[in-house]
Amino acid sequence: MQGNSQQQAYDRGITIFSPDGRLYQVEYAREAVKRGTASVGVRTPDGVVFAASRSVRSPLMERDSVEKIHKADGHVGIASAGHVADARKLIDVARQRAQVEHLRYDQPVSVETLTKAVTDHIQEYTQTGGARPFGVALLVGGVDEDGQPRLFETDPSGTPYEWQAVAIGGKRGDIQSYLEEHYREELDLDGGVDLAIRALASVSDDPITADDVDVATVDVESGQYRSVPKEERERHVAEIDEEETDE
Repeated sequence: MQGNSQQQAYDRGITIFSPDGRLYQVEYAREAVKRGTASVGVRTPDGVVFAASRSVRSPLMERDSVEKIHKADGHVGIASAGHVADARKLIDVARQRAQVEHLRYDQPVSVETLTKAVTDHIQEYTQTGGARPFGVALLVGGVDEDGQPRLFETDPSGTPYEWQAVAIGGKRGDIQSYLEEHYREELDLDGGVDLAIRALASVSDDPITADDVDVATVDVESGQYRSVPKEERERHVAEIDEEETDE
């Protein structure tokens, strides 16, 4: 009981550390991320892949209205997990920062610079009274001017991490284990798409369909964000179904 009362004394203020050095509101924000549907990012020598689970609460809901992957700039995409409204706010911050870079320097913003601009904004909300942290994690990925693909994760604390392959959202641990087992540095872009979809399918209770997953890529050759059409997603899903049937 004493431990619970001590926690309650510190978990209402975002700017107050507990005696053991914790910010409870940031930890609660991480829990909000875990309640969101999963998103996966995969970096390959040919570009970056995003894949996200799309769940709808009702058969009457339009699936296309569930947006988990967004274009931040011509060469950068962002996938989210957690509170959708918080994600949209941060994506607006990223888009504005990208436009400022174009207008001020007449060049595209680097993926790392854009990620750190977003995490700086997130971090401000961990030390501002009367505010709360953003209950969302983002995957920020794209191709820099030198043709180098980059993939970053943002945390509700405002910390950026760079990855070769990473999952955020619900069942992250299981998906991350799948990625660690099957990721190969020599994957091409199509192989990255296949891995990302398989990673999401590995934790799905029901057979995955093309409508259940949203996929986008940023390839090194064109340096442009591209939403993967349903026909391509269906091809990858069909291959997974065939392998499961053979087993």
